[in-house]
Order: sequence, then C-alpha cells, then structure tokens
Amino acid sequence: MSTLVEKTVIMDEQAIRRGLIRIAHEIIENNKGIKDLILVGIRTRGVPLAERLAAEIKRIEGAELPVGILDITLYRDDLSTLSYQPIVHETQIPVDINGKTIVLIDDVLYTGRTVRAALDAIIDIGRPKVIQLAVLVDRGHRELPIRADYVGKNVPTSSKEVVGVQLMPVDDADKVVIKEFAE
Repeated sequence: MSTLVEKTVIMDEQAIRRGLIRIAHEIIENNKGIKDLILVGIRTRGVPLAERLAAEIKRIEGAELPVGILDITLYRDDLSTLSYQPIVHETQIPVDINGKTIVLIDDVLYTGRTVRAALDAIIDIGRPKVIQLAVLVDRGHRELPIRADYVGKNVPTSSKEVVGVQLMPVDDADKVVIKEFAE
C-alpha cells in the first residue's frame, strides 16, 4: 500500500494572503464594484477562503458582502463510490440569489466535477444573473469544460501528484503542498 508524502510547499501563508488580496481586487474590478455580489464557499476549504475574501473586500470597499456556504455532497456524480452513508452538511445562503452575481469559491480546481456539482446546487436554489468561479489553485487536468475566473496560482501537476490545501481553522496551518504517492 502506497502512502502520500509531502513533496514541496508551493504556497505558504504569505503567498496565500497575496493571492487572496489579488483575487479580491480582481473581483471588485471585474464586477465594477460589489453591488449585488454574493460570495459562496464550497465546503470544506472554500468556506474559509470565502470568509477571507469577504474580509479583504470589506477592507478595500468598506462594505460587507454576504457569504454563503454550499454543500455539494448530494450533487456529486461519484456519490455511490464515496460511501454508503455520505455526510451531508447544511447549505447556508443568507440572501436571495435571484438576479445576483455569485462568486463560487473553492480551494483547488482539478477535473471540474466539484464545480459542476456546485453549479447544479446553486441553480436548485435560485437563478443568479451570473456565476463566477474563484479558486486558490488551478492544477489543470480538466475533465469538463470549466474555467476559473479568478486564480490564486496556476500549478501544472502530474496525474500522480495531489495538491493539498491546508487552511486555518480547518487545519493546523495555512499552506498549499504537492504530495506524491510513495512506492
């Protein structure tokens, strides 16, 4: 049985902070402000990223944005392979999303399947005007035609590698690492 071994740190705490500051500025610029904007973090690590982006946007614009939490468990196309009893958490969207601009936030964009599930979940809640995607890391290897609007870091990876994001308060550190299976 092979185990995952940390190979290299590709983003430390400061690099994550800088990436989120840049994404916050890009979100504001591309949307010509923050009117009718809602940040929605995809569980698990998309949530602290959404909260950090909201804090940074508040620092820049002086106004708070609503932050939602999206659980996509039941929308996954691999649900039957996960477990017999998947753990479903509550989706919390604090405002009406109809006609609004949603920025979905996740830690890593890989195959695109998580984002597809998130799009299905959002559409079941309402009909936003626009849905945008922000990710901390885009590692390539897409299986679906999905592209992020905002990217903290593009990291070309091999299919043997795993990108691991660790974020406070979920984990004990703020860093992004590449891991590889040891023989």
